[in-house]
Amino acid sequence: MKPTGFVKKIDEMGRIVIPKSVRQTINAGIGDNLQFFIDGDSIVMKKFSNACLFCGSENNLTEIHEKYICANCISLFKKD
Repeated sequence: MKPTGFVKKIDEMGRIVIPKSVRQTINAGIGDNLQFFIDGDSIVMKKFSNACLFCGSENNLTEIHEKYICANCISLFKKD
């Protein structure tokens, strides 16, 4: 991981401000979703993007039970 040099305090509501330069680095803007991962005592944030559960494609997605599957993978599962 690459250090940013930023240290932020958690406010009384449990919030922190993500510096603009960090948001720009991951191309995250207002309304974008961030995904959180726990790695030991570290929290890793990643810009969330909908992607196919099987191949990772972000194109032609269908949502099924809050998971995404692309048209190509759906066609692989269809019976002839």
